[in-house]
Amino acid sequence: MTKEHTVLYRKYRPSNFKEVLGQDHIVKALGGAINLGNISHAYLFAGTRGTGKTSIARIFANEIKTTENDIYEIDAASNRGIDDIRELRDSVNILPFESQYKVYIIDEVHMLTKEAFNALLKTLEEPPKHVIFILATTEIEKLPDTIVSRCQTFQFKKPSQKILKDLVLDVAKKEGFRLEPASADLIALLGDGSFRDTHGILQKVISSSADKTISIEEVEIVTGAPKARLVNDFIFGIANKDIETGLKAIDRAVENNVDMKVFVRLILNKLRAILLVRFSKDMAKQIEGELSEDDFKFVQELADNKEANISSETIKEMLEVGEKVGKAFIRQLPLELALVKLNS
Repeated sequence: MTKEHTVLYRKYRPSNFKEVLGQDHIVKALGGAINLGNISHAYLFAGTRGTGKTSIARIFANEIKTTENDIYEIDAASNRGIDDIRELRDSVNILPFESQYKVYIIDEVHMLTKEAFNALLKTLEEPPKHVIFILATTEIEKLPDTIVSRCQTFQFKKPSQKILKDLVLDVAKKEGFRLEPASADLIALLGDGSFRDTHGILQKVISSSADKTISIEEVEIVTGAPKARLVNDFIFGIANKDIETGLKAIDRAVENNVDMKVFVRLILNKLRAILLVRFSKDMAKQIEGELSEDDFKFVQELADNKEANISSETIKEMLEVGEKVGKAFIRQLPLELALVKLNS
């Protein structure tokens, strides 16, 4: 395996605005501001992990012609004290080496101490004309209002599963691998709205592949995701009011050390597919392309079965399970209770 396969996230990180996926509202706003010369002195990028905040910060710096020598990246998780910010405050007064601007990218900015925030605030209030701050955070609610109010704030969205699936297929193809659509869907689902995590999962899968074709079974083995059969058995237990089959599926998932949050996510994904196939012929064609042949047959049969105990209420109940399962002392208990309730 070549070394390149170990750094997929960096290798395929977007290098310009055209390559950015899923953040069109931010790309349009920043690109328009650059074209009009309306550059702010401070930006705040907020969003969940792996949504491209630091990537877009770097792209923005490059688009305003800032060279690497004038871009400074600071991890606030490691440099969170007042002394670190005082050092930064002293350095901003030094002119850029070779660019019009010096760009300071402060990642995980919410990790700064109260004293450090106060010191940073003074710099944000009266920054030198040649300095631009880009603050990035996964927890904007932890930032003082005084900091937020002095920045142009951009809220990053989680990429959709389709965006992540297309990304997986594209990167795999460039790496010389062929993924079944169901394999790409599972990787995208496990990526949980994070470009970085999705790249990481794909990296694990292709690094473990004996050939250039990757089946869904390979993805299940490498990632520890529950086998499709366990998910189907649980849903079968709901649909047919067969508690025993559903409980056995949960028990086997526990024996195989399956992450219950992943199990619930896969159940929800398939329940959603059943309802969409039941009510939309156009969606049925799309879903057929996303699932394996056996899985689509299973979904189609339950969608066509008017007696099946699956409805919007089923999904509502499972959404509540998704919120509870990560906090449960007995990790499978919320699933077991939901199964009993849906069969009562």
